[in-house]
Amino acid sequence: MSASERRRVVVLVLASSTGGVGQHVRALARGLAAAGESVLVCGPAATQDQFDFIAAGARFAPVEIPATPTPADARAVVVLRRVLAAEQVGVVHAHGLRAGLVAVLARPAAPLVVTWHNAVLAGGLRGGVSRLVQRVVARGARVTLGASADLVERAAALGATDARLAPVAAPALPAPRRRRAAVRAEFGVTGDQPLVLSVGRLHPQKRYDVLVDAAARWRERRPAPVVLIAGSGPAYLPLAARISAARAPVTLLGHRADVADLLAGADLAVVTSDWEARQLFAQEAMRAGVPLVATAVGGLPDLVGDAAVLVPPGDVDAVDAAVRALLDDGPGRAELARRGAARAATWPTEAQTLAQVVALYAELARGPAAPGTDARSTGRR
Repeated sequence: MSASERRRVVVLVLASSTGGVGQHVRALARGLAAAGESVLVCGPAATQDQFDFIAAGARFAPVEIPATPTPADARAVVVLRRVLAAEQVGVVHAHGLRAGLVAVLARPAAPLVVTWHNAVLAGGLRGGVSRLVQRVVARGARVTLGASADLVERAAALGATDARLAPVAAPALPAPRRRRAAVRAEFGVTGDQPLVLSVGRLHPQKRYDVLVDAAARWRERRPAPVVLIAGSGPAYLPLAARISAARAPVTLLGHRADVADLLAGADLAVVTSDWEARQLFAQEAMRAGVPLVATAVGGLPDLVGDAAVLVPPGDVDAVDAAVRALLDDGPGRAELARRGAARAATWPTEAQTLAQVVALYAELARGPAAPGTDARSTGRR
């Protein structure tokens, strides 16, 4: 951006997040701030507590946008409008449909970009409301970015005037701090006993019930695998009850900050989600050279190519068979790990993701104002 454009503020907006979206916003904030941009992150106070956008070089303004629609959304719109009115805004970039809806309703005078990170999977009334939100957000943004090709297609079908693919790179993990043997010893993994790992939010979309049901069948294997699931979320209690009832060899670890260590100790990574764009754990596992079994959903097939074993979603038999086959095939696991690391080397880096976003902001700064915006409502030109 030019010197004059740098005087304007980049406003990043997010709703409640404990995982990938928050990490992505933090990475953008850090990269933009390092490039000399003035960055303001707007989101729930809990996101600042978890991701510390201020330490990344941004300012932070609390705007409480919950994970699901509530009457409090009206308050969030008012607060965001007030925050924008006090800034010289160059671009507003909302992340996720919830933040996108609040940003659209706030009617910023500056160009609005919305990144779609997730698909709508719910049915019934909730699904209908979410699909209506999709339509409003698609038509209200100047540019829609989709983290996977299916999201771009969905946004375009709903009336987005400019929908583009913008893959989200997983932040690079630090080097493991512990040796493989030490990690495995923490969980009582002995000798050639397999360690199977999954990492993600404990949410119904992740379908950890499928992994638990498959793992229950592995109890009779010798040696029986140890299965670890790292993450927190609303599905914790149902999953814990399912694990107990099935006597599955699965341990829920809660939130872990040592994913690099866990991967160093793992023999196999598993993703059982009903949908993902470019799931961060899948990227982390393949970069670390851990063979991956994942569901063929969303953007995962494009992400992994032939460097992972893909199975249908919701299919316990398929997960069971794929994991058994790999656990029984040491050379096959090694080859899959090699292909995974090679595939990961072709993915966009965080720096390339940042460069794409910066180029978009510069493009919008050169373009005309969005039709129908009200310069008096929020922000100052």
